[in-house]
Amino acid sequence: MIPYGRQSISQEDIDCVAEVLQSDWLTQGPWVERFEESLAEACGARFAVAVANGTAALHIACLAAGVLPGDAVAVPTMSFAATANCAVYCGAEPLFVDIDAATLNVSRLSLEKVCCEREIKAIVPVHFAGLPCDIEQISTVARKSGALVIEDACHALGARWCDSSGTWRKIGDCSNSEMVCFSFHPVKHITTGEGGAILTNSEDLYERLKLFRTHGITKDRCRLEHNDGPWYYEMQEVGYNYRITDFQCALGWSQLNNLKGWVARRRDIAARYRMAFAELSYISMQPELSGRESSYHLFVIRVPYRKLFFEKLRDSGVGVQVHYIPIHFHPYYRDRFGYARGAFPNAEKYYSEAISLPIFPAMTDEDIDRVIESVKEIGCALQLSAPSAIAP
Repeated sequence: MIPYGRQSISQEDIDCVAEVLQSDWLTQGPWVERFEESLAEACGARFAVAVANGTAALHIACLAAGVLPGDAVAVPTMSFAATANCAVYCGAEPLFVDIDAATLNVSRLSLEKVCCEREIKAIVPVHFAGLPCDIEQISTVARKSGALVIEDACHALGARWCDSSGTWRKIGDCSNSEMVCFSFHPVKHITTGEGGAILTNSEDLYERLKLFRTHGITKDRCRLEHNDGPWYYEMQEVGYNYRITDFQCALGWSQLNNLKGWVARRRDIAARYRMAFAELSYISMQPELSGRESSYHLFVIRVPYRKLFFEKLRDSGVGVQVHYIPIHFHPYYRDRFGYARGAFPNAEKYYSEAISLPIFPAMTDEDIDRVIESVKEIGCALQLSAPSAIAP
């Protein structure tokens, strides 16, 4: 079975982790800061705060942004549940936004509608599958609404986009947002096993993020209200134990050295898929847009008879997946907030057709050929290859 995603671990990674395991520090030691500095530099941001996972990153980003009970946070319904859960963890209400039918990123019209109807504390756009959304446009909407922007870039490490001045920018540079969140799950661009990070250019947000990561406790003498001695610390907020280990950060630091090459390989695989499927009328794909370079966390095709297509691909040894079930479909969000099917037609139509194909740097050319052949053979078997065949 070819999985849809898989980590790559080198001997250099193993040696780096082994070095930490034999050292005096296993958690919140020097490798955490080393990884944070390297990640911030790689993305062009001032600060990075590494945490236990991508969900924790989204959660404390909302906390640092001042999201409180009763606030509203705009999020796309087409994402993993964590994108909305981060608002709920703060006692806020997630207000779902539909996606653009082509790009699969946030629909500007849907976002503007939500922002006109309610006062919004934060907007959490997702760079879906690694394709940068129009973050300048979203930032403009946010400024008009008085909202902060927290980018969910868990799909998009290594992606870049060209701004209105013609300057190429990396996802993570926080040029049009207050914070950017990443995930380092094994299927992502680099891995720390589990892990995540928040990037920001704001020193105030940086200090708050560090506070929320570690129980709301600080030992910083400049921030203490009182000081009994060198052992003294204060809990100044209700925080969480969202710390990450030194050996995880050593792995992440080592993996960062391969980021550029791994993203290039993902783009090569995507190009082969695009070429192979370009003439198949029953397949549609997320577009490549001028001025935006996807880092291809996912490669999604949209097909008719999705369930049957999915099952046959799995039977052929191609480990496909579906990303994602619209969040408003989940019983919790349906029952608590009253969302119903039909509310977000673009996201729902996409979900009915979507299949994520395998894409990860360690795929061989033979693996890629096998995926392509399986997709074509199943299309023929389902009699979809005729020129008149189109996705419903």
